[in-house]
Amino acid sequence: MASADAHLPYQVPIDGYGRGAFHFAGMASDGSVLALPSGIHAWAPRLPAEIDAAALAQVFAQAGAIELLLIGTGPDPWPVPEALRWRLRDAGVAVDAMPTRAAASTYNVLLAEGRPVAAALLALP
Repeated sequence: MASADAHLPYQVPIDGYGRGAFHFAGMASDGSVLALPSGIHAWAPRLPAEIDAAALAQVFAQAGAIELLLIGTGPDPWPVPEALRWRLRDAGVAVDAMPTRAAASTYNVLLAEGRPVAAALLALP
């Protein structure tokens, strides 16, 4: 994906990840991605410390269609800051953070079940 607003306009499973990219729907995206009801979007954060309410603005905008947000935190676990957790909860979105591999796998399972799920996935090196 070439720019921050580039996206695939529908939600699909993540087929693969690694080497700084995600693969889905026969395509590849360099860098981190947001997998939302509106589709797969390029996402600027590269590190957990860059994940905040502004970085998740598209999640908040689509909160009515999302029950659970999975945050893929790269190779290591990362606790979601309480203020961000509460802001998501106030928007009606539960959140769970885990390493990117686990988050992508869980996203795929929940998406296949038809659950209203979204994922914010940091790219893996």
